[in-house]
Amino acid sequence: MSKTILITGASRGFGKIWAKALLQRGDKVAATARNLADLDDLVSEFGNQVLPLQLDVTNRQQSFEVVAKAHAHFGKLDILINNAGYGLFGAVEEASEEEARKQMEVNFFGLLWVTQAVLPFMREQKSGHIIQVSSVLGHITFPTLGLYNASKFAVEGLTETLASEVKEFGIKVSLIEPNGYETDWAGASAAQSQSIGAYDNLKTAFKNAYNPDHYGIPDATTEAILTFIDAPEPPFRLLLGKIGYPAIKATYLQRLATWEAWKEVSVKAHGK
Repeated sequence: MSKTILITGASRGFGKIWAKALLQRGDKVAATARNLADLDDLVSEFGNQVLPLQLDVTNRQQSFEVVAKAHAHFGKLDILINNAGYGLFGAVEEASEEEARKQMEVNFFGLLWVTQAVLPFMREQKSGHIIQVSSVLGHITFPTLGLYNASKFAVEGLTETLASEVKEFGIKVSLIEPNGYETDWAGASAAQSQSIGAYDNLKTAFKNAYNPDHYGIPDATTEAILTFIDAPEPPFRLLLGKIGYPAIKATYLQRLATWEAWKEVSVKAHGK
């Protein structure tokens, strides 16, 4: 049975790739983008099967209007894929107030607004699946991506809480956590803070550590996404790529070792 999916950030990257894969197998897709022209290829190929919608996710009112329009058009919304987002590159000290706020407005608040907008419809139909596109960098951090890391850590906490709140309504909630992929995420889609020379050595070392094998092929994610969407009981978290699991495992093992070493100090601080 075909599904009806709303995908934000469908103009490029994962959003475009997943939208096309879903349409090719017969699903209906409400695809959003800031520039509707970026969705012309999907409309040309799939016609009425796709509903193109202009959306700036940072606009809460527009987010609610677009979700309502998608629901009215298709009659239901089975799945939300909150994919819209971008990366801000630069050391934490380098980020301007405007850059920092915009990073959170898009990656965190934009995701929150669209989630809030879809929930009443899913509660009424007593079903649905909300999928938040997070990142491996919602668990571990890389230097010069501090604000992006922070936005994804925030998405992780929000989504874990949301899952516990809406389970009784028959709504599933999940996180997709890709490692690096060969999209334009680090290119045309990225923003760059004004550089402070003190961080040049760090940035050079980070750049020199680049290994193309660490970056997956975006089209290779489609099979995993379709399997994930069709699973009767999808996992709460799904890693995409071969780098995420070993990197996260090493980080958590180190954290556990530190907590264990300081356990007596922590327990004593409880006071009783």
